[in-house]
Amino acid sequence: MDPIQVARDLVSALEEKKAEDIVLIDLQGVAIFTDYFVICSGTSDRMIRSLVRVANDAMAISHGMKGRIIGSASNGWIAVDFGGIVLHVFSPQQRDYYQLEELWSGGKTLLRVK
Repeated sequence: MDPIQVARDLVSALEEKKAEDIVLIDLQGVAIFTDYFVICSGTSDRMIRSLVRVANDAMAISHGMKGRIIGSASNGWIAVDFGGIVLHVFSPQQRDYYQLEELWSGGKTLLRVK
C-alpha cells in the first residue's frame, strides 16, 4: 500500500465530510515518527468528533487501518495516529494557537484544500 495514496484517500474522506482548510504535509526526512501529517479544522465539537469517526471508518474500510485516537473534541484537538500518517483535527482557535504548519515548516506541503 502506497503511503501517499493512503494519505490522499484520507484527505478525500475528510473533504467529503466538509472538513475545513485541509493540509497534507510530507514529513519524510523531517520527522522520525511519521511520514505525513493531515491537518484540518472542524467548526464545532460535534464536527470534530464526526471528522475523526469518518476518517477512522474510511481508513478501516479502504486500507484495513485503525487509528489510535488521542485528545478530545472538547479540548479542540484530536490526533489520530495511523502509523505513517497522523491526522490532526482542530477547532479553528486551537489550530491558530498551535500552528502545526509553522512548527513543521521543514516538511513539504503537498496539498491544501480550503
